[in-house]
Amino acid sequence: MAGIYIHIPFCRQACHYCNFHFTTLPAGRQGSLTRKNELIAALLKEIDIQRNYLQGEAVETIYFGGGTPSLLTVPDLQSLINKLRQNFALSAQVEITLEANPDDISEEKLMGWRDAGINRLSTGIQSFFNEDLEWMNRAHSAEQAVKSLELSVQYFDNITIDLIYGTPQLTNERWKQNVQKIVSYNIPHISCYALTVESKTPLQKMILQGKSENINPDKQSEQFLLLMQWLEEAGYEHYEISNFAKPGFRSRHNSSYWQGKKYLGIGPSAHSYDGKSRQWNVANNNIYINSLDKDILSFEKEILTTDQQLNEYIMISLRTIEGLNIDLIEKKFGEKSKDSILSASKKYIRSNKMIESANGNLVLTKEGKLLADGIASDLFSV
Repeated sequence: MAGIYIHIPFCRQACHYCNFHFTTLPAGRQGSLTRKNELIAALLKEIDIQRNYLQGEAVETIYFGGGTPSLLTVPDLQSLINKLRQNFALSAQVEITLEANPDDISEEKLMGWRDAGINRLSTGIQSFFNEDLEWMNRAHSAEQAVKSLELSVQYFDNITIDLIYGTPQLTNERWKQNVQKIVSYNIPHISCYALTVESKTPLQKMILQGKSENINPDKQSEQFLLLMQWLEEAGYEHYEISNFAKPGFRSRHNSSYWQGKKYLGIGPSAHSYDGKSRQWNVANNNIYINSLDKDILSFEKEILTTDQQLNEYIMISLRTIEGLNIDLIEKKFGEKSKDSILSASKKYIRSNKMIESANGNLVLTKEGKLLADGIASDLFSV
């Protein structure tokens, strides 16, 4: 089973912290609308060109990400889904996720998305406080965030909400209110991310110029520990560092990444993985569109070495509730790699940052999850 990701590189405005590839698409500008239509045509052509990338494997997940996919019209989405059905063997229970911003959500759109085949909704709320949303430069208000929840639960059962913690102005009490608001609507999946200061973003510039307070790692750690406690008490499974789900509502798409399954990325800047190599499309809308207009896909590619494959497995597996499978390491990468990882893990087991599960997997504890990237790096094959 494999997955397909479609990158929609348009947003109404730029969030201060975001470093994903996108361009703004102001409403009502004819030139922008033309470029959007050209982008859809290019996506459709790339789907045709890449029809054999997954080597006939059935597709169990489709994910519209961005950017802001909810800026597309229902006919746009329907045309892309139809094109995928024509070129790939979609599972009968295929999970089709659409990322949406609260200000794009209406009853009409929710019904249209559902009728088009979308069966999982991912809403980027980030916060229920206007002060936070304005600081992030989000396009929606706190009122729109609440309204989007009230509407969404009427049309979708499978919903995930994004929240951000660790911002300079977010107190523990307001963080608790954000989390409790999601829980009160019985939303089955929550993704929570610590704010990071990415290079070349407006946020980095604001901090360097002294216009914004920098993030506090200790505060972020405290809010992450509180988050784990609150959602465990509310019946959520912490199945990946940033993701929490009620039983039966894990993200199948993201889980396929963490399990090392093949996936195809469609759109500018989208990444693909076939089990042995990785490739990524050009992160430029004009080059992407103009190349495909000539039936050429502009991308770069790398063949992963054995060490790269091992290190990637270490990184993604340690982030999951199942942990790092030592038997798999030995089978796929050899006894020497297994022994090296077991040796490097001893100090983390002694310090209660990692445990060895009943089936022999290495699993991070709550304290270990605070240091997940550093621990993974320490286990890497040099």
